[in-house]
Amino acid sequence: MRRTSIVVFMVVATILISWLIMPDTMLNAEEKLKYCCSAQVFEAFETERLDAFTKATGIKVDLYIASSAICVNRLMNSFCDIASTARRLHYSHKEMGYMEIPCCRDPLAVITNAKSNISTLSKKQLREIFAGDITNWNQLMGPDQPIVLVIPGKDTGAYKNFHRFAMRHKDIRYDFMTYKSTMVMKAVECFPGAISFITKGAVLKLKAIKVIKIDGIPPTHKDYPLSQVFSFVTKGKPVGPAKAFINFVSSNKGKDIIKKRGMFPVQ
Repeated sequence: MRRTSIVVFMVVATILISWLIMPDTMLNAEEKLKYCCSAQVFEAFETERLDAFTKATGIKVDLYIASSAICVNRLMNSFCDIASTARRLHYSHKEMGYMEIPCCRDPLAVITNAKSNISTLSKKQLREIFAGDITNWNQLMGPDQPIVLVIPGKDTGAYKNFHRFAMRHKDIRYDFMTYKSTMVMKAVECFPGAISFITKGAVLKLKAIKVIKIDGIPPTHKDYPLSQVFSFVTKGKPVGPAKAFINFVSSNKGKDIIKKRGMFPVQ
């Protein structure tokens, strides 16, 4: 009986020692990041960035994609470890202990169908278009073609930011509204007279879409007038996989991915 107890003790001790000296990479392989991601942020670069993160750390990602507002709400209800958002965090959430960690400044691109012969608009013209004051492209030296206004849902970060920065809180008129911010791209592809707005990173390789300059300035320029900030949100200080992800994003490799997609790191 005593001999059996000694054998059992030795087996347990061996397992404990093996666990204690196990390399970090092996431990990380068992970890998982529960991530609620803004649709804009995902289309901008998350496929590439999440793949690189898992490869570098061994941490797998359980991903959920929705609007910025829904992502933050899911975090508040403990459905994820971290959320990304294209909207600034409300001050009341900060008072509740939620942390906002900006990761990049993103050009909010104005897009039209690739067949459009319009290449630049002034901020004033842009406001007049989405206010419904300009309704045909021939009013802007374009073809005699009705302007089709496509906007993302009013709860999306893209809508909120465009309403604030481009419209100066003036009412936005529209012909079509999409559920997710990134769905506007498909609508603009389908309608030759369409115009909308979306993160620049989402339209880098879409040949059916044209990105419009604002006041002659392209979204790739640092002085482009329409920009939004992508941020991470956590409950309190980030820990575990969430902290590892934020550290990766702020690393040189993470910043290179941001720059590659036409955005600007802020950390």
